[in-house]
Amino acid sequence: MEFLYEYGLFFAKTLTFVIAIAVIVAIIMGAAVKPKAKKGEITIDDLSEQLDDLKQSFIENTLSKKELKAHQKQQKTEAKKQQNDEPKSRLYVIDFNGSVDAHEVESLREEITAILTIADKEKDRVLVRLESGGGVVHGYGLAASQLQRLRNAGIHLTVAIDKVAASGGYMMACVANEIVAAPFAIVGSIGVIAQIPNFNKILKKNDVDFEQITAGEYKRTLTIFGENTDKGREKFKEEIEQTHGLFKTFVNEQRPSLDIDTVATGEHWFATQAFDKGLVDKIDTSDDILLSQAKKRQIFKVKYRVKKNLSDKLAVGLSSGVSKAGVTLMSRLKGLNP
Repeated sequence: MEFLYEYGLFFAKTLTFVIAIAVIVAIIMGAAVKPKAKKGEITIDDLSEQLDDLKQSFIENTLSKKELKAHQKQQKTEAKKQQNDEPKSRLYVIDFNGSVDAHEVESLREEITAILTIADKEKDRVLVRLESGGGVVHGYGLAASQLQRLRNAGIHLTVAIDKVAASGGYMMACVANEIVAAPFAIVGSIGVIAQIPNFNKILKKNDVDFEQITAGEYKRTLTIFGENTDKGREKFKEEIEQTHGLFKTFVNEQRPSLDIDTVATGEHWFATQAFDKGLVDKIDTSDDILLSQAKKRQIFKVKYRVKKNLSDKLAVGLSSGVSKAGVTLMSRLKGLNP
């Protein structure tokens, strides 16, 4: 038994080494090939069907046989009636979970473009389930512009905030026809912040010189390693104030009823407080929106996914395979070891 255990360990190590080499070779070969832009695809999930399945499953497990039979009979009657009705309007759902660099905007633009190719502005609507604490100005500015495309096309847009839409997140949310937020969702933070460390004193203490050459007086206002000046600080603060001014103007244009000077202090509030200040229009959750809309609209979730190339799939597959094989083998060997 001891021999089998030792042999198994040797075999596992050898197998791991061989597969690791194969992964490295695959990655090198993939890198040697001229990289191509990753292409993605739009996927559609029928949320109405999922809700119907959930409802049907619950009914089948709670009603008596007699009640279930009566319910099924009623369903058939309603189904025949709906065959003669006009097609339902649609609700398209997009999830946006934003990070600091707002790289998710690349998927958002594809999702919105797809919706714009088919949506009926007279009947269809869009719901964006938004979660973001904000981030870079240019990234969230572009994300807000993508939502503006829906408004420009005349499509009714609702933004639902279940947890947080602050700073750049609120910049996006304010574009909507209607903002709905859960009671304890965090909303607001209409402000701008920038902070950088400075190591100049440490460099001086250790007799390390730092040189920076620029063309243009304000090409670099504050620096991490150089010695900052009062003039540079003042210019940097001026730029921050200008950005804040643009932010305030944008929010005020989207929601002119707001007292912008009162809400644009950089503070954030819970949704119930934000409702009183006019930052949101309704207190509710995205789940309740879907349930209410399911009665009159067909609901589809729209998602853009980037296709993985062969080297990505191979690396992930081999890594997963090695892990599973190792765990299985060690479990069996431990069972053999007395």
